[in-house]
Amino acid sequence: MTGIHVRRAEEKDISTILRLLTQVCNVHNAGRPDLFRRDQQKYRADELKILIRDDTRPIFVAVDEEDEAKGYGFCVIIDYSGSNVIADRRELYIDDLCVDEKERGKGIGGMIFEHIREYAKSKGCYHVTLNVWACNEPAMAFYKSKGMAVLKTEMEVIL
Repeated sequence: MTGIHVRRAEEKDISTILRLLTQVCNVHNAGRPDLFRRDQQKYRADELKILIRDDTRPIFVAVDEEDEAKGYGFCVIIDYSGSNVIADRRELYIDDLCVDEKERGKGIGGMIFEHIREYAKSKGCYHVTLNVWACNEPAMAFYKSKGMAVLKTEMEVIL
C-alpha cells in the first residue's frame, strides 16, 4: 500500500491507539456483550507509555505519509527456555491487532501482520501466536488467510 509503513509506536501515537482500542472493545462487545463493556480500552494512557518502552512487549503502528497511525499490533515475546514441560523456544504472541474501521480492507492489517512476522523471525522466535474470539469471524478469516492455523481451543459453559 503506497505511503503506509510500519514502525514502533511512540508516545505521540497514544491518543490514536486509545481510540483504536475502543474500536476493538466495541467489536468484542457486539459479539459478546456478556463479557465485554462498551467504549472501553484494554490499556490506559499511562500503561501505554510504559509498554511503548518495553522491548519484550513491542507495539507496532502502521502510519500514513503524515505519520498518523491507521492500525497497530501489540506483541509479547515469551521465552520458554528452561521450562519443565514446554520445549525451549521463543514465541511472539500478538496481544492485539487492529486497523481503524475507516481503513479496513486496504491491506494495512496484512502489512502489520507481515511486519510482526518478520520481527519475530529476527528475534529468533519459533512461531507467532494469538487468540481470536469465536464471534469475530472476519478476524478469524484474516488470520487464516495469513497462514495461521488453530493451535488450541478454549471452551466454556455459561452457568
